[in-house]
Amino acid sequence: MRCYTYLKENNADSLTLQERETPRPGPGQVLVRMKAASLNYRDLIIVWGRYPGMKSEGLIPASDGAGVVAEVGPGVKRFASGDRVTGCFFETWLGGAMTPKHFDNALGGSVPGVLAEYRAYPEEALVATPAHLSDEEAATLPCAALTAWNALYEGRQLLPGETVLVLGTGGVSMFALQFAKASGATVIATSSSDAKLAKAKALGADHLINYKTHPDWEQSVREVTGGRGVDHVVEVGGAGTLQRSISAARHGGAVHLIGVLTGGQIDPTAILFNTTLLRGVFVGSRDMFESMNRLISARQIKPVIDRVFPFAEARAALAHLEGASHFGKVVISID
Repeated sequence: MRCYTYLKENNADSLTLQERETPRPGPGQVLVRMKAASLNYRDLIIVWGRYPGMKSEGLIPASDGAGVVAEVGPGVKRFASGDRVTGCFFETWLGGAMTPKHFDNALGGSVPGVLAEYRAYPEEALVATPAHLSDEEAATLPCAALTAWNALYEGRQLLPGETVLVLGTGGVSMFALQFAKASGATVIATSSSDAKLAKAKALGADHLINYKTHPDWEQSVREVTGGRGVDHVVEVGGAGTLQRSISAARHGGAVHLIGVLTGGQIDPTAILFNTTLLRGVFVGSRDMFESMNRLISARQIKPVIDRVFPFAEARAALAHLEGASHFGKVVISID
C-alpha cells in the first residue's frame, strides 16, 4: 500500500509518499480501504513540535478517515466486507469518561493515522457511515464534528431557544453552527472576513460579527443579546480569546474550551463572579459519535468542505490548512 509519513521531526516539507506492506486484520480487527481523510489544526501543531508528547518523525499523520471494509479478522461481528465505515479519533474510548489511556490511542499522534490506502482498526473503533454522506464528507466527522457535538450536547446540553457563539469559520465552528440550528438555537458567528461571514449566514447564522472591525467583539455579543450574554461559547481560540469568550457568556453560561490557536493569560475573576462553567472538550467517545450520527442522519446534515485535494497533493493540502484561508474542512481523497 501507499502511505504518507514524515521523514524528519518538526518538518512538514518532509511529508513523503512511501510504500509499505498492506496490513492484515488480526482477531477482532477490520481492514479498511481508506477513501478519504480530513485534516485538523492538530496535524499542524504535531509536525511543528508544539503538541505535548507527540513526535512526527516516522508518523503516518491525520486522525480522521472514512472508507470501505476490505477484510475482517477472526471474531469480528460489528462489520462485514463492503460496509462503509468511519474511524474513531480514539481507538479505545468507547463510552463513559475519558481516561489517560485513551490519550495513548489517538490516531495520527499516539498511534499511526489514516493518510494511507489501508488501515487496520479494532472493530470497536469504527462507526457506520451515514448513508447520505460521501466518504469525503464522512471523513470530516471524527474530530471536528464530534468535538462540536461533545461541546453542545455532552456537558451542559444545548436547549432549543438558547444562544450559541461560534468563533471563526473552521471545521468545529461550522459543525457547531449546524448542530445548534438543528436544535432550534440562535447562533452568533464571528470572523475577520465578511465573505466568510456571508457563508456562515447561508448556513443559518443569525448574527454576524467581524472581529477585525469590532476588536471588542465580546461587547458586540452583549449588544446582540440585549446585555444578557450567550448561553454557550464554542471557544476554539485558546487563551488569546478565552477572556473575551468568558465576558460574552451570560451569568451561569458555559464556555466550551477546545482550541489552542492563540496564546495569552486569563483573569479567573470573571469566571467566579459570573459562575461560568468552563469545560475542556477533547473530541469524544464512540458512543457520542453514534449519537451524533443519528442527528446528522435525521436532519440530513452535510459537512462543510472547503476543498478536496487528491492523494498525490497531501503536502499541498497541509499547506492550505496552514494558510488559514479555508472555510470548513480540508479533505484529501485517497480513492
